[in-house]
Amino acid sequence: MAPTDKQRDKRSRIIDAAVEVFAFKGFHAARVTDIAKAASVADGTIYNYFKSKEDLLLSIFEEKMDELREGLVVELAEIDEPLDKIRHFARHHFRQVREQSAVAEVLQVELRTSKKFIKDYKPEKLFAYLGIFNQLVAQGQAQGVIRADVDPFVTGWAFFGALEEIGLLWVLSANRERHFDLDGAADRIADLFIRGMAP
Repeated sequence: MAPTDKQRDKRSRIIDAAVEVFAFKGFHAARVTDIAKAASVADGTIYNYFKSKEDLLLSIFEEKMDELREGLVVELAEIDEPLDKIRHFARHHFRQVREQSAVAEVLQVELRTSKKFIKDYKPEKLFAYLGIFNQLVAQGQAQGVIRADVDPFVTGWAFFGALEEIGLLWVLSANRERHFDLDGAADRIADLFIRGMAP
């Protein structure tokens, strides 16, 4: 049976509350009670939607990665050139880091503390997100603006790693808006990769 609108709304409230609680307290220090209180639901209600606190953390990852990918697809649909799309990929990624800083903190800091995520979980949503970059490299190669010997898989992970590390630095920075220009960083990272891939 498909979930009702009320059930979907309650699940979304729990996800949003968990993001705020995990970002503020840290995943391991946060209690299910804290999340339930922030979501205005009973403690037991959490377990109607998620098997455990760790399952809730992984669900945040899956939902937010879906949102990130879907937003990127919409943005890139308005752009023709693959190299311009790579620049917009970086800008879009950092825009989400800035606009959803609590989500960024959970995904970039707290998720890395999950043994299940590191050892057992297959991040298919992340692979789909990186797959967009791989497609852009293939398009650039077909148009002759990216070298044929560039490996899309390796380069995609390197590109994402650069975005993640700079994003993490921003998330952890004090006075981040005053001292850290994410828009400028997006363009510099994109240009670095574009020049490195050029024929």
